[in-house]
Amino acid sequence: MIIRNSLRQHALSTIITATSIGLGCGLLMAVWVVNFQSQRAFRNVTGGFDAILGPRGSQTQLVLNSLFHMDASPGLINRADYETFRKSYKRFYRNAVPIAVGDNFQGYRIVGTTHDLFAAEHSPGEPYALAVGDYFIRNDKQWNKEAVIGDTVARKLGWRVNQKFSPYHGLNFAEGQQPHKDEYTVVGILRPTGTPADKVIWIPIEGLQQMDGHDAQYAGDVSAVLIQLSTNTTARAFGMNSLDGIYNKGTDHLTFVKSTADVVARLFDRLGWAEKVLRWVALLVAVVAAGSVLASIYNTMNERRREFAILRALGAGRGTVFGVIVLESATIAALGAVIGFAVYAGIMAAAESILRNEIGVTLHPFEQHPVMIIVPVGLVALGAVVGIIPALKAYRTDVAENLIPQS
Repeated sequence: MIIRNSLRQHALSTIITATSIGLGCGLLMAVWVVNFQSQRAFRNVTGGFDAILGPRGSQTQLVLNSLFHMDASPGLINRADYETFRKSYKRFYRNAVPIAVGDNFQGYRIVGTTHDLFAAEHSPGEPYALAVGDYFIRNDKQWNKEAVIGDTVARKLGWRVNQKFSPYHGLNFAEGQQPHKDEYTVVGILRPTGTPADKVIWIPIEGLQQMDGHDAQYAGDVSAVLIQLSTNTTARAFGMNSLDGIYNKGTDHLTFVKSTADVVARLFDRLGWAEKVLRWVALLVAVVAAGSVLASIYNTMNERRREFAILRALGAGRGTVFGVIVLESATIAALGAVIGFAVYAGIMAAAESILRNEIGVTLHPFEQHPVMIIVPVGLVALGAVVGIIPALKAYRTDVAENLIPQS
């Protein structure tokens, strides 16, 4: 009752203080969870492939372009090198899927590939599956101008099976640009994967290689080869090391990424400073908010001295008065923690929308994480701790002196 009346009497300062704590609490939880879930999502976006063969250049760029469908392609693997890999090093892999990029439709990347891509997993334990329609034809001797599209493409463009379209040259769409003469028909729509594959238009690789307007001399070239190594640990390690030596050390025009997971991990290590800065900012906000709780309660001590004196006169001990103030401070922090969950939900919804639209990666805002307990409980405990200072002042209140009404 005493705490409730005090919070009501000082409602404005209580709301402002609780909101400050809520901002710090929500920001802290969101930074932790976004970092954790985005790293997990990126590391899972392997498409079931362990390694990549591509033109000489940055391994990070090759992974981003081949698996995340971001950034520009570092170049091409010529037909001779691709055929040599496919035929001569078959013992090192169980599946190798070529891809070719270079076209788009209204910003959605068009990727040429083979039917084998859809036999892999877009995430661990999650195979590709069709929501409607069928995959494009898989006859090696024949290909049709057919396309399979991701869920995001279907939703954003409003496409259905039998939709026809003509690709645009380049990875970026430009208004006024003339499309290719080739016309493709959507024959299948993939179920949502929560990966960048949702933003891709897949066509037979021959379609992209031989598309009208493309240079015929590059018709047999590919942008990269996605590789599934052996499931046997020993054979897998042997294959990785052998291909690493053959291409990274034995050639000057090809790059072999022997672990896509390691490349993604290094990428996050490079960006780790940003996450640390955000975390420290969130901690600073929380500490400042806790300080505002201290200031808010401490500044009311003088006007509440008579209230404490009356409580003492009615039989309340010094420990009771001390506990009331500490509990009041913790209550304000608890109200802030509740507001923090609302702030967290808002930040997560915005982050999830941005990542899904820009990259194709999906977050799970309501997935449980230990930090969602640790941070609120920690802030409530911090609120109780900072309440000790004003509580000590109330503890020392002189009963006789403060029972007299102040003029």
